[in-house]
Amino acid sequence: GSKRRPGRRPPPLPRACLLSLGVAIAASGPEPAELSPLPPSPRTMATDSWALAVDEQEAAAESLSNLHLKEEKMKPNSNGAVVKTDDNAEKTEDEEKEDRAAQSLLNKLIRSNLVDTTNQVEVLQRDPTSPLYSVKSFEELRLKPQLLQGVYAMGFNRPSKIQENALPMMLAEPPQNLIAQSQSGTGKTAAFVLAMLSRVEPVNKYPQCLCLSPTYELALQTGKVIEQMGKFHPELSLAYAVRGNKLERGQKISEQIVIGTPGTVLDWCSKLKFIDPKKIKVFVLDEADVMIATQGHQDQSIRIQRMLPRDCQMLLFSATFEDSVWKFAQKVVPDPNIIKLKREEETLDTIKQYYVLCNNRDEKFQALCNIYGAITIAQAMIFCHTRKTAGWLAGELSKEGHQVALLSGEMMVEQRAAVIERFREGKEKVLVTTNVCARGIDVEQVSVVINFDLPVDKDGNPDNETYLHRIGRTGRFGKRGLAVNMVDSKHSMNILNRIQEHFNKKIEKLDTDDLDEIEKIAN
Repeated sequence: GSKRRPGRRPPPLPRACLLSLGVAIAASGPEPAELSPLPPSPRTMATDSWALAVDEQEAAAESLSNLHLKEEKMKPNSNGAVVKTDDNAEKTEDEEKEDRAAQSLLNKLIRSNLVDTTNQVEVLQRDPTSPLYSVKSFEELRLKPQLLQGVYAMGFNRPSKIQENALPMMLAEPPQNLIAQSQSGTGKTAAFVLAMLSRVEPVNKYPQCLCLSPTYELALQTGKVIEQMGKFHPELSLAYAVRGNKLERGQKISEQIVIGTPGTVLDWCSKLKFIDPKKIKVFVLDEADVMIATQGHQDQSIRIQRMLPRDCQMLLFSATFEDSVWKFAQKVVPDPNIIKLKREEETLDTIKQYYVLCNNRDEKFQALCNIYGAITIAQAMIFCHTRKTAGWLAGELSKEGHQVALLSGEMMVEQRAAVIERFREGKEKVLVTTNVCARGIDVEQVSVVINFDLPVDKDGNPDNETYLHRIGRTGRFGKRGLAVNMVDSKHSMNILNRIQEHFNKKIEKLDTDDLDEIEKIAN
């Protein structure tokens, strides 16, 4: 059995214990920051900016940094921290997953407000004859008063685009299943938390809602939102099904909401029988694209789903929908409604694109300095292919007296978040980064993007999508932007030509030794 021998110290507390709503998480190590939400400031409520809401919702940096991200992780399939690897080594599947999970966490930490997407939302209904409606206010949803209070206390004044369409479906009677595409920062966590909280019967002391997250840290983030939104429901409580959260065998859980990672949730439902899956009313699978990067998670999620009752509401969210994600989503969610974001037309129309011919790395650096000397740049992002190049370049630029920020894969997620914050605030004018780190970072002041190395996929072919994302950010918000590509070989010239053909947009040659010419392009 589970009796301990006398005299042995009990194991340290699990990293996240069962907790009642509003109680700080018990972590091994220093006390984490208290998780109780701040009262919304009048400014936030008035300006509809949601900023406070999402700050609270997504800025768990303090509480996270005291958790186990600090441990040195060298074992494969670890949750959270980024495995140290050799630059040139092929990425293993686990690291790819780590990147995605870390990326997602990073996005949550740096979001100071919800992204205002201009994306068109496309809704495919399971039953085309039923009237399709969207809501423009939370009152229209007829939420329980305690929930509406929770929503407002978080600073949410009106639904975001994805919420306008998703909430009526999620809250419909009878419940409807949903597969939804939404980027981070669109308010989807708040949306499915609302759905879970509206279906829970607080008087029943057993799990009724189950939410799967790819990693421990992401589960914690969602937990924070549940706590904040449910804070006027004192009788509701939440359990974390994550590795290290050891419960006595044979006990049943009384918490109405369980959030956790697939392996532990599966154990709790089957082997350990802490949860009776037949009583679950809402099943949420969050960040499906991150989830399926780990083969084990995919199988575990499907096994959990098969234990749930027929009438359980299934909600699946994913930022991207490549084929593998689709196949998985269709296995997990029967008869779904589907909400897709039409791809934001990231256009290259407002962006002037140039290339510079160089023979080697030092010439590329010289060209960079010339560009910098000749035009006044608000802020620039410089992309490199490897950490090594990024490190070298940041060092060289610092020597030249530039204030440089460096984002690199071996940094912890919180460190990356801090670097991006500083860059956002204009403390550094140049951000040098590798591909991995820069996915999804929006900094409005960026007016110049420099591809020190052109983006290629792992087979060495042009990575058009990354190119678009990298330079598309300079032309966002209706501004004109400037993109400069460094070409240092026949091979990279070939890549550039293929990128040019793909977008059918001419990339002009720039002579960086001619300062007048550089000044011209800036105007």
